[in-house]
Amino acid sequence: MLIIGCGNRDRGDDGAGAIVTERLREFGMGTEICTGEAFSLIEAWNSADDVIVVDTMVTGAAAGTVRLWDATQAEFQGSLSTSTHGFGLAEAIELARALGHLPQRLCVYGIEGRCFDIGSDISPEVLRAVEEVAKRLTTEAIPSR
Repeated sequence: MLIIGCGNRDRGDDGAGAIVTERLREFGMGTEICTGEAFSLIEAWNSADDVIVVDTMVTGAAAGTVRLWDATQAEFQGSLSTSTHGFGLAEAIELARALGHLPQRLCVYGIEGRCFDIGSDISPEVLRAVEEVAKRLTTEAIPSR
């Protein structure tokens, strides 16, 4: 399983995906951090069959809302809006789908953000969601015995 966290830690809530991957590394899990730019995402998941991507979203929901999508089944059609990457995750998924380069399993955890100002801190609601997603992924990747 490859876990990719997207975002920029210097832009407040946009760093949520990167922070999730840092938390997972504390548990010894291999993860990648990506800016969220479409072509770098496709390259990052190109050789993996089982991929989870964590990114900040802007849909109008309350900050810290967590959503999970099976990207191999559901088209995004504007329901996932990237914050600071112009051609980002939603476009990467649809481009990879069109080119036949989606992993066999591609799940997306979206964390609703609200503040993306340069130099701002991550909001408390988003930080709580980061911890929730990290815990869920730790449980998923390391099944109980």
